Amino acid sequence: MTPRDVVLLGSTGSIGTQALDIVRRNPDRFRVVALGSGGGNVELLAAQAIEFKVDAVGLARASTAQDLQLALYAEAQKQGYAQGHHHVPKMLTGPDAMAELAGWPADVVLNAVVGSIGLAPTLAALRAGRTLALANKESLIAGAPLVKAALQRMDQLVPVDSEHSALAQCLRAGTATEVRKLILTASGGPFRGRSRDELANVTVEQALAHPTWNMGHVITINSATLVNKGLEVIEAHELFGVGYDDIEVVVHPQSVIHSMVEFTDGSTIAQASPPDMRLPIALALGWPDRVPEAAGPVDWTASHGWTFQPLDGAAFPAVALAKAAGRAGRCRPAIYNAANEECVAAFTAGRLPFTAIVDTVERVLAGAPDYAEPGTVEDVLAAESWARAHARELIAAVD
Repeated sequence: MTPRDVVLLGSTGSIGTQALDIVRRNPDRFRVVALGSGGGNVELLAAQAIEFKVDAVGLARASTAQDLQLALYAEAQKQGYAQGHHHVPKMLTGPDAMAELAGWPADVVLNAVVGSIGLAPTLAALRAGRTLALANKESLIAGAPLVKAALQRMDQLVPVDSEHSALAQCLRAGTATEVRKLILTASGGPFRGRSRDELANVTVEQALAHPTWNMGHVITINSATLVNKGLEVIEAHELFGVGYDDIEVVVHPQSVIHSMVEFTDGSTIAQASPPDMRLPIALALGWPDRVPEAAGPVDWTASHGWTFQPLDGAAFPAVALAKAAGRAGRCRPAIYNAANEECVAAFTAGRLPFTAIVDTVERVLAGAPDYAEPGTVEDVLAAESWARAHARELIAAVD
């Protein structure tokens, strides 16, 4: 078996480090040829680059380039390379580094970059003909028309999110015309079962205490507000072409059923596995083939209790708001996402109450200009810039 060459963007984050663990355990299947990072942890990036002997390494922040050079040298010494005899990867720095790496010769590009800066690398990977394992949901949410225009083949885009990976697996059970409904499961976050009034005074520490997943800061807050589930609804619509009326969210606290597909004959196919992101990451890297032992299975010899509850839209209006933004289309999903990021930053800084996060996003959407459908990355960024500025104005009025 010839290993697949992999470019990994966002290698120092949660998805990136788990992806490297999969590569480490499957050297016959995967070989990392390039790594990219936003630049926050150059020591870890250097350690990864030396360990995997990559051809290229990229940093979105050019100001950290010298730090990376020093870290690469120090890491080479630490890992036992003789001076002058270790492989030195090509260094790419600056705002275009991630997009340049996305076009690097490879079989698969895993885009695990956080935020809208992931859109340009997504487009670069698709235009270069690479298979794109997409963990950067902002690409599809903010720039769906651009992403669809860049696709060269139907199987080029493979989702990494556990819910969308589950849907992709379930959809193998039938044809597109046989699909009645997509059902996204949600853990419900740390505030499952609370009323809106009971959410008014929750703290940042409480919002970061996710009961199931160990995730990054922003996505954990988004899971507490269920904004993340709203983003996933938009992503599911764009990935699978199912209308918003036929995408439902159900609360499943155990996080073992990752999503389901209901078919026209009344059957429902569900994908079940313990909550471990290594499974969908491995599947995306190896798609359509599975990677043996990517993660542990459900123990069917033990007793289990799985529950499903309807979403409380009054306490958690983020999903309905996301559907409305998705139906409106154009730049509305990008505005939803950008405004939320500003509100999450304000909440974590103590400048905005928890319930005001989604309330403020709704007000931003209500006042948004009637943008045309984006034709360029700059169009998306312009809409996001307006959304962030308007969100900051509304937040300042709350302070």
